[in-house]
This record gives sequence, C-alpha cells and structure tokens, in this order.
Amino acid sequence: MNTLPIRYRRPGLVLLLLLLVLLAGPAGAQQVVVRLDSAEQLALRRHPRLRQSAEEIAEQRALKRGSFSPTNPDFLFSAPTGERWAPGVVQTIDFPTVYRRQAQAAQAGITLAERGLDVNRATVRRDVRQAYLSLQFAEAQVRQLTYQDSLFRTLQVATDRLFKAGEVTALQRVSTEAESRQVRNQLDQALVDQRSAQRRLGLLLGQPEANLTADTDLRQTGPELARAGAELLGTLPTQDSAAVALSPTLAYYGQNVALSQSGISLVRARRTPALTLGYQNQAYGDSPYRYRFQFGVSVPIWFWTYRSQLQAATARSKAAQAQLQVQRLDLGTQYQQAVADTRKFAASLTYYEQTGLPQSRAIISQSQRLFKAGEISYLVLIQSLNQAFTIQNTYLTTIRDYRQAIVALNYLRGQ
Repeated sequence: MNTLPIRYRRPGLVLLLLLLVLLAGPAGAQQVVVRLDSAEQLALRRHPRLRQSAEEIAEQRALKRGSFSPTNPDFLFSAPTGERWAPGVVQTIDFPTVYRRQAQAAQAGITLAERGLDVNRATVRRDVRQAYLSLQFAEAQVRQLTYQDSLFRTLQVATDRLFKAGEVTALQRVSTEAESRQVRNQLDQALVDQRSAQRRLGLLLGQPEANLTADTDLRQTGPELARAGAELLGTLPTQDSAAVALSPTLAYYGQNVALSQSGISLVRARRTPALTLGYQNQAYGDSPYRYRFQFGVSVPIWFWTYRSQLQAATARSKAAQAQLQVQRLDLGTQYQQAVADTRKFAASLTYYEQTGLPQSRAIISQSQRLFKAGEISYLVLIQSLNQAFTIQNTYLTTIRDYRQAIVALNYLRGQ
C-alpha cells in the first residue's frame, strides 16, 4: 500500500518559523493540510480495527495448522500374566474424513476472518470520509460566519455613528448590536465544532492533537459534486440485490453461513468409527513374542450425544442463513434511503447553484447599497441580510448532506 504523505505548510525561512514557534507556544501549533486520500490510507495503516482483524486471521490460521488433532496416546502399565508389570501404549485415531472436515471448517474460519477484515477496512474508510466531511463543513461554516461577523460589526459601527447623529433610534441601535452578538456567538460555536472535527479526524489518523485542515473548501466543491452525483445516479443498478452484491458486510454474513454448514459436515464426520492401535506386553517374560500389536474400533454408540450436536449445528446454520437474509434486507433498505437522499439533495444543490446563491449575493449587495442611499429602512436591511445568509448556510448544509448520502451509497456498494 502506497501512503500519500500529509502535506505541511512551512514558511520559507527557517528562522522565521523558529521565531513563530517560540512566540506562539503550544497554542500556535503548525497547521497540517490533509487530503482525503492521504487520510484514508494513513487510517488504514494505523487504525486498531485492522490490527484486530489481522490478529484474528493469524488466530484462525494457527487453528488450521492443528486440524490434524488425534487424541493423546494412553501409556499403560499392565500385568497380563500376573507376574510382573509391563508398559504399553494405546492410540485412538479418528477416521480421516474427520480431519479433512476439520481442515475445511478451519479454512472457512480463515475466510470469515478475512471477510471481517474487509468489513473493518470499509468501515474505516467510511468513518474517515465522514470525519473529513465534518471538518470541511466546520471550516466552511467558520468562513461563512466570519464574513457575517465582519459585515455585522461594520453595520454596528455605522449604526452607532448614525445614532449619535440622531438619524436612527435607540431600538435600531440595540437591534443591530443584538444581531452582531448573535452572529459572534454562532462563530464561537462554529470554532468549537471545528476543533471537535479536527480531533475526530485526528483520532482516526493517530494524531489527536494535530491542527488539521482540509485541502479544499467545501463551498468550492459544489459544481464538481453535482457532476459526480449525476454520474453516480446514472450508473446505479435498479435492483437492491445487485446494488449491494459487493457489500463486504453481505460477504461476511454469507461466509458465516458457509462456516456453519462446514460445522454440520464436521459433526456428521465425527459419527464414524475411530481406529484404536496398541502395543503391549501380553506374554510371559520368557516368551519369544513378548510385545504384540493390538487393533480395535471405537464405536460411537452414544447416539444421543451426536444427535444433539447435529441438531445444534443445524440450528446454528439456519440462524446464520436467517441472519444473512436480515442483513440483505437491512442493506437494501439503507440503499433505498441513500438513493432517495442522493436524488433529493442533487435537486436541492441544482437549485442553489443556479438560483439560490446568485440571489443571495444580489440581496447582500443591493440591500447594502439601498440602505446607504436611504432607500430602505434598517429593518428591511436586517431581514434581507438574514435571508441571504440563510440561503448560503443552507447551501453548505446541502453540500454536506449530499456528500454524506454518496458516502453511504459507496459504503453499501463496497466502494
């Protein structure tokens, strides 16, 4: 696996960098620009889920090496002639089919652990994509609210000046200050959300204290998202079963069915007789053939034990098959919801790209111009600005929700 390095923004001069570090201290940690593909690959290398899966695979492979597992030999001391004690050994060996079935069951366990690794790998990719998207959204909100905060601060200064000149009322002055403080409070909350998103992504990357930032602005990804979403919707299968056929979760539960069926075969194989081999002294001390071989058959006469084991293995297999059906139904339901969300947000994004955003920019520009010219009241100005900013904030939310729906679709499709 080739890991794309996380890129760092470094000042050009080393002395300037050292000076900034000394002055800023721990709070001025260097900003780390991270790309989504780099974050995914780094998380796939460091996430404990994948280390856990690797150890589970190693465990199952070790168990397979012990598939040939005869019972321990019996070392005996007997006195067949009544004159002295003589040593001997007896070994019971199952029918070869038993060991072959044990090896097949062990291989099925290895494959199940490998399917579990695929599930964990897909889960880590999904978690990283969602965390990265959360960081992009938080940063976009901070940029948006910073612009709003700057605009309302300017408006507050202008309102204070007009109030001193007697051109606006005290109510307008207080209302302007209230709007400005409200935006500032929203900005403070957005900064907290941004730090939380940084830590969430950092935990997945093994760098919880890193000052992470996304390499792209979420707002600028709208046009590209619209094209990618349209292409995705055009290639989706019409049937749920075909859409989620490559889901690692579905493959995991399908392999669990195979493992349970191999358990039935193993129980049936153990109902066959076993061979008993021995080598013991069965003669007097002066006999020319003191030690002799003995052969026997271990007959499984306790039929109720094997019958109950077979019933349990059969019930386990049926439960695994039912669990596979439940997962197929659940994945199909999630797929339909993700497709519906993708189509819904695709239409919403088209509206904001073509109509909503241009109108919001026009509202901000014209309302400020008309207010300075005295053609609209303060109340109309505030209402216009709030309307425009609501449109822009909803546009950001639409992009986030659209990308979340695509992340869900790709996860369900095993991509």
